Amino acid sequence: MDARFLGIPELVETPPVAVVVDVMRAFTVAAWAFAQGAEKIVLAESLDEALVLKARHPEWVALKDGPPAPGFDAVNSPALLRSIDLGGRTVVQKTTAGTVGALAVKEASLVLCAGFVVAEATARLLRTHAGDGVTFVVTGEDGRADEDLACAQYIARRAAGAETDAAEFLRRAGASRAASELAEGVRQGAHPDDVSLCLELDRFPFAMVATPEGSLMLLRPYAVPAPLAGPPQ
Repeated sequence: MDARFLGIPELVETPPVAVVVDVMRAFTVAAWAFAQGAEKIVLAESLDEALVLKARHPEWVALKDGPPAPGFDAVNSPALLRSIDLGGRTVVQKTTAGTVGALAVKEASLVLCAGFVVAEATARLLRTHAGDGVTFVVTGEDGRADEDLACAQYIARRAAGAETDAAEFLRRAGASRAASELAEGVRQGAHPDDVSLCLELDRFPFAMVATPEGSLMLLRPYAVPAPLAGPPQ
């Protein structure tokens, strides 16, 4: 598999397959939203668009980075979201980096959104596109966020079928600037458990596929069958 690792500003052409990685916290939050029953997530281009969608669909759940704000129902924290029942509901998500990265590659033939919590399912789905070049969009810090790069590199290795010890990749993510800022309370709208939840490897058995539908970019969970066990040795 031909893998490239690019920051959002480096995206000068539409890749055939894109994996948009935001570990802390957009796509960990998205995975938790699906685990809590959400049907789909609308990736909003701006806070204003998120608020317009919420006003148009009051039953939708709008969330954003940072502290709570009028018009929004939740913040971009997996720990704070895990107690919310989202059964059958639509979530509108706007974040600083993750949603921006997904929208930047919306014309790709396959767009996956990922973090460590869905790493293996994402890698299994990528194996079905082994002949395509894959661009990993490292969303944080203009492509320099080590938690996102570590996750992207881990998924790439697993997609290539390499036996890979996740420990070093998780260690890098845990030592990243984003993890430190969350742990130290620098970022608003956070919970003390956010870092540990973002570093839970393969917590969920699904990948997350984003597709344009009309004027919106929608993210949905995608069940990826586990490989069949081989014959007894």
